[in-house]
This record gives sequence, C-alpha cells and structure tokens, in this order.
Amino acid sequence: MIEHRHDIKEEPQQLARSLGQLDATMIVVGSMIGSGIFITSAESARLIGAPGWLLLAWALAGLLTITGALCCAELAAMMPKAGGQYVFLREAYGPLFGFLFGWAIFLVIQTGTIAAVAVAFAKFTGVLVPTIAANNYLVAPVHLGGGYAISLSTEQLLAVVMILLLTWTNTRGLELGKLVQNSFTFAKTVALIGLIILGLALGWGEESAARSASWWNSWANGWSPQVAQPGLAAVGGFALLMLLGKAMVGPLFAQSAWNNVTFTGSEVRDPGRTLPRALLIGCGIVVTLYVLANVAYIATLPLEGIQTAPQNRVAVAAMNAMLGPGGTILMAIAIMISTFGCNNGLILAGARVSYAMARDGLFFRGVATLNRHKTPAMALMAQGVWAALLTLPRTVITDPATGAVSYGNVYTQLLEYIVSVDLVFYVLMVGAVIVLRRKLPDAPRPYRTWGYPIVPLIYITIAGLLIVDLAYLAPSTSGIGYLIVLTGVPVFYAWSRRRRGEG
Repeated sequence: MIEHRHDIKEEPQQLARSLGQLDATMIVVGSMIGSGIFITSAESARLIGAPGWLLLAWALAGLLTITGALCCAELAAMMPKAGGQYVFLREAYGPLFGFLFGWAIFLVIQTGTIAAVAVAFAKFTGVLVPTIAANNYLVAPVHLGGGYAISLSTEQLLAVVMILLLTWTNTRGLELGKLVQNSFTFAKTVALIGLIILGLALGWGEESAARSASWWNSWANGWSPQVAQPGLAAVGGFALLMLLGKAMVGPLFAQSAWNNVTFTGSEVRDPGRTLPRALLIGCGIVVTLYVLANVAYIATLPLEGIQTAPQNRVAVAAMNAMLGPGGTILMAIAIMISTFGCNNGLILAGARVSYAMARDGLFFRGVATLNRHKTPAMALMAQGVWAALLTLPRTVITDPATGAVSYGNVYTQLLEYIVSVDLVFYVLMVGAVIVLRRKLPDAPRPYRTWGYPIVPLIYITIAGLLIVDLAYLAPSTSGIGYLIVLTGVPVFYAWSRRRRGEG
C-alpha cells in the first residue's frame, strides 16, 4: 500500500516561498480570464434564448465559483503544499482519488486547456497577421483513420511556440514567471474593464437585447427547446431549466482554473492568510467582471447578434458594433494579451501537480526534481511537450451533403468529454471540507469556511444537479469523460507496485 500520511504539517521542501498576496491573486485572476468570456456567451444564448436567462446562467456559475472558493480556501490554508487539490483529495479520500485528479489534470484538463488557449492566441493573432491561419499548412493533414488526422499549420506552429516559450520562461525561476503573470493579468483586466465601460456607455440602442420586451420569455424570441437541443423530450419550463444547466457549461469553463493557485501552495508566503484572500478576492473580481461583460454584450448587440456572432466571437462583434473595424483590431489585441497571460498561469501552476504526484511515487521519478532556479523544470517540460502535442491532432469532419472535408481540434473534443468529470472533482474537493472536519477535527485551520455547512451544501447541491443534467443531455460525452479518468486506475496500481518494489 502507498503510505498515506494524515499528518498535514508542513513537509520539508526546497520550493521557494516567494509568492506574495498580489502574486497569488494575479494567479487566480490570470488563470481564470482567458478566451472563454469573449466567446462562450454565444452558445449559452442559443441554448437559453433570452437575455435574462443568459445573465442568470453566468450569475449561477458565479455562485458556484464563489461558494467553491470559500470552501477551497479552508483546505488551501490548512494544507499549503505543492499540488493543492491533489493533496486535498488524497488526504480526504485516499491516494487513488488524488491520483485520478492528477491523472486527469495531466492527461487533458490542464494540458488540453493550455492547448486550447494557445490556439485561441494564435487564431486572434491571425486577425493581425493573415498568414497565421488554421488552413495555411506547413504539413498538410495526414489522415490517421477513425475520423482523425494530424497536421501542422502556421496557427498550430504559433500555438506550439507559445506553449514552449512560456514553459521555458517558467523554468527560469518563479520571479520571472510571476512577473509575466502579474504584467499580463493587469493588462487584460484593464482591457476587459474597457470593454465593459464602452459597452455600458455606448450601448442601449433600440435593437439591443437589453431593450427587448422578452427578457425572460424565450419562446417569444423564436426559441425552441427542441431546436436548442435536438431530440430533447422535455417541454415547457422543465426543458428551459434543463437547458439553463447546459447553458452554464460555457460560463463554468470560462470561470474555471481558480483552484490553480492551490497548486503553488508550497511557494506562497504566509499561506494561511494569503491563499484564502487570493481565492476570495480573485474570484470575486472575475465573477463581477464576467457578469458586467455580459451586460455590456446585451446592451450593445441584439440577442440574435449574440447567438450568431461569427465564430462565436461575441466580444469582437460587440466592439465592431461600437467602434467599427478598429474595434475588431483592438479586441483581437486584448484577447491575445488575455490568452498569453492565462496560459502563463496555467503552465506555472499545472506542473506543480505532477511534481507533487512524483514526490509521492506516483509519477516518473525525474519529475520530482527541482532545477537550480528551484522550479520543477522536468514537470514543466513534460506538461509543455504533451500540451504542444495536443495542438497537432485534428478531427476530420465530412459534410454528408457535399463531401467537403473540414478539420476540428482533438483537445476541444477532449475538453467536452471532461467537463462533467471536472465538476465531479470540484464536488469532491468541496466535500473534502466536510470529510476532513470529521476526519481531522483538531488539525490547524487558519481559515474556516464562512457559512459552514450551508455554503458547501449549496455548492454540492447545484453542482450535483448540473452533473445529472449533463449526464442526461450529453450522455456520450460525459461517459467518455469518466472512461478517460478511469484509465488512470490501472496506472495507479502499476505505480503502486513499482513503489512497493523499490521500497
């Protein structure tokens, strides 16, 4: 059996505690604000059909984020160690659950998100530099069979270069990593605030969704649950509530990664105070900005303009409506800054999970080492290489009517599979607050969850209903997501046997 330590006192370590309050808060904000806020409202608006319901989907996602952060703050202050959520799940439920989280993080959740954000950066760079495009191939798609291909376009190449560059800068020491993080997070937060101010100041035209008489009556806007979700058997208000749950997927994805700061727990100064404050302040800022950004969208665009924004780029459509073609360029630059800073935070934090797993004997031994800059360089490199590789495979999409072939991205498919699983891990983390209150009642808790046990139960209830909702509406994607995670079970026992053999 793997040694399972319940002693949660600070372990001997070499990672340098050089992240202060501002740095930790910038990791929270920077990891959350990526490309999601600029594009996911289009799909949510199509699913739910009215501006009031769109804002409610973002507000409910924000409620989940805030209640989750309130609970996570207790665990982060209690166990400020490298790996964060991996450690929380290990201590609450045993090493298998911690490993499955780390396995999913490395296999697709973190690396797939890094790949997705890198391609988003490259895609918006293409607005300024047209030669950077998804169909400008250096290596044309090579079909692998089974609906998959592999290629290298100029867009993919830039995504790979971005990932490897940020991986390299983060191996050079935490000081450089946090400098990049703080600078880009500040810049993109200002850009998002600028979008909000412009939308609220220049919007509210007669055609805007905000002036619609049908704020809550989706049917009056031409919406149909069977069109929004083909094959849906439910009708009426029940169908609306079910699709409200699905409409929250985009907002939840846009607000995810707030837990990343816990991965750097061993590098935060005064973690008992710093981590809870970073989580609560950072999440509060982002949730507020996201709701206001959606108010700006509905103030600027008609509902149909949000639903049919080209390539789902709602923010670009809003800026174009306000400022014309110049607004499109400004928004492209803002999203480039946003995605660059977001990926730095994801790369900086994510490698700490595989580092913590390797220290427990559950990953390659070399990943547990630090370089002379006191950073987990091997963990960063493993994460960076895998994330870069995820940008290369493509899904092959054939139009049945014309036979025309187009290409999607495998990581997007993987992320769709993993959304439900990610929610399950968040529920397990929030539940860990309750489990550890009973399991380790005397352990030091510098911060205790406000509103306990009501706040954890609110999160578990809403997230649980959402998990069931997604399992019903998208059983194939949810099922494949669970299967991806369960592939980690034999891997866990293989690593366990290896560790026992070495012991």
